[in-house]
Amino acid sequence: MKIKYSPLLLGLLLPITFVNAEVSLTPPNAKAGECYAKVVVPAKYKTVEERVLVQEASNKITITPAKYEWINEKVEVTPSSIKLRTIPATFKKVTEVVEVKPASKTWRVSLKKHAAPVSKEILVAAKLKGVDLENTAPRTCYKEYYVPGTYKTVSEEIVLQKENNKTKIIPATYEMVEKTIEVTPASQKSITVPATYEYTEEKVLIEKEKTVWKKGVNPAQKLDGATGEIMCLVKVPAKYKTIRKKVVKTPATTKVMDVPAVSKTIKVKKLVAAAKTETITIPEVKSSIQKSVLDTKATFSWVQVGNSVDKGLQHTGHRICLVESPAKTQTITRTVLDTPTSTKEITIEPTYKTIKVKKLVQKAQEVKTPIEAIYKTVQRKEKASSSHQSWERILCQTNMNQNVVLKIQNALEAKNYNPGKIDGVLGQDTRVALDKYQRDNSLATGGITYETLKSLNVEL
Repeated sequence: MKIKYSPLLLGLLLPITFVNAEVSLTPPNAKAGECYAKVVVPAKYKTVEERVLVQEASNKITITPAKYEWINEKVEVTPSSIKLRTIPATFKKVTEVVEVKPASKTWRVSLKKHAAPVSKEILVAAKLKGVDLENTAPRTCYKEYYVPGTYKTVSEEIVLQKENNKTKIIPATYEMVEKTIEVTPASQKSITVPATYEYTEEKVLIEKEKTVWKKGVNPAQKLDGATGEIMCLVKVPAKYKTIRKKVVKTPATTKVMDVPAVSKTIKVKKLVAAAKTETITIPEVKSSIQKSVLDTKATFSWVQVGNSVDKGLQHTGHRICLVESPAKTQTITRTVLDTPTSTKEITIEPTYKTIKVKKLVQKAQEVKTPIEAIYKTVQRKEKASSSHQSWERILCQTNMNQNVVLKIQNALEAKNYNPGKIDGVLGQDTRVALDKYQRDNSLATGGITYETLKSLNVEL
């Protein structure tokens, strides 16, 4: 059976020629009956792994809170003070006989009880006249010739109670005031401010820039008597993969906050004015008594009764007699100080109240725990060898038949490459599927090479 080949089949079967100084114009070591084509051997790549930083190393900060304990504290509510107690003065009453008029020998005008007294001047005059006044016996009378003296009554003050002092106690004064007791002392509290992160995108090279041979769209040309295709060396840009990376924007820190003291207000007594004493003067107590005193003197001349009277003397009609008068007394009751006023100090002990207060035992502590950096392994392709042209043994009209094409179509379909209708004809669909298979498996393109048949497990 004669097989008819289309121009597309001829393009795959015939060798592709390029103007390349490095490749010979004819296949080296060619054997008779075999077909060769100048094919494009694609660049070889190898997969390499690269470790990419995804999250930077940082620190995790934890706070060990402060430790407290409750204790009983004794608080003074009322301070100690001194209370003064008055010990009043004691008095006693004494009876005293006051001599109102001393005992005397008085010269009077007669021996009668209320006889008028005789003045000193008269007595002196009588003495000058020879009357022995000192040695005159009581109840001796002299007849008086005289001008009588005058008397007046005067008041005399007698102290019944002397002036003394009385001590008055002015007690201490207090006021109730509020007193603030610190129950929990002021402290500091550390608060963890966590680290903040942000995401950044980083382009990671997966496959470097490369050049590949691709068939041109120009019609086939004959060069030196051979039919070939136009091949173009095309630059394939590098491939990148964008990785989202978490990076530390602000590291974790701690913030120290002041925790104010906790106080409790209680009412306590506050001394405003201490107790004191005030001395009060008690004035003396007096009493008035009446006394008779000589107001004007009298002039006398005296003649003892019974004696003759000198002529020329004018008898006054009175006589003087020496009358012995006992002393006059008055009994009075006087209040006198026995013990003076005094004060006694009484100590008032302070009062206390026991309250519970919070005492710091251990301060809050900051603990830093290192957080290791996080990496991600990214696979990228790296060129192992560049693409190049090479003479490869291919199928041609001498060894190509419908059975071989059927095997190729079945093999492509088994590998999920759609060859179109499986009819043993190398049509457009089969050619496209074959070209795609070669490119996906990094096989030489431009012809059905034995390397391709081996990859498809097709035996001739």
